[in-house]
Amino acid sequence: MNGNTTTVTPLTIEKPTVEDGAAMWELVKNSTLDLNSSYKYIMMCEFFAETCVVAKEDDKVVGFVTAFIPPERQDVVFVWQVGVDASQRGKGVASKLLHELLSREACKDVRYLEATVTPTNQASQSLFRRIARDFNTDCSVYDCFPEELFPGDDHEAELTFRVGPIEK
Repeated sequence: MNGNTTTVTPLTIEKPTVEDGAAMWELVKNSTLDLNSSYKYIMMCEFFAETCVVAKEDDKVVGFVTAFIPPERQDVVFVWQVGVDASQRGKGVASKLLHELLSREACKDVRYLEATVTPTNQASQSLFRRIARDFNTDCSVYDCFPEELFPGDDHEAELTFRVGPIEK
């Protein structure tokens, strides 16, 4: 052995706890994602833990998905945000998080995964198309929120990406 061995710490993928909320907020704050209030992340961990997922390395949050099932559409899980730390990008973490979400008991009746994505967010567009390929299903894209709805001049339109029907 040459002494230059590196230890790879495996990721753990699990339900978040309220203690993870601040770390999720920090991850977003240090990225190009839309930053919501810290309360939003803590609230998602408390009230939507069954449809949220965190990835941890050495007990540090390095990725997450916040999602919920709309009350009027029980066959849909809406992905609010996917965040992956720069150190983990390109490793398939976001896909693993979404697969975990879809495998959960809370999503047993889910046949569609939806998310809104801006036209310039190529990484998210690729992610949702990849999930559609993984499940051998369609990915439809349609207009959702035009940019005129957003205050100020710095928010693009949001397109809905709808993956499904998903057969599990």
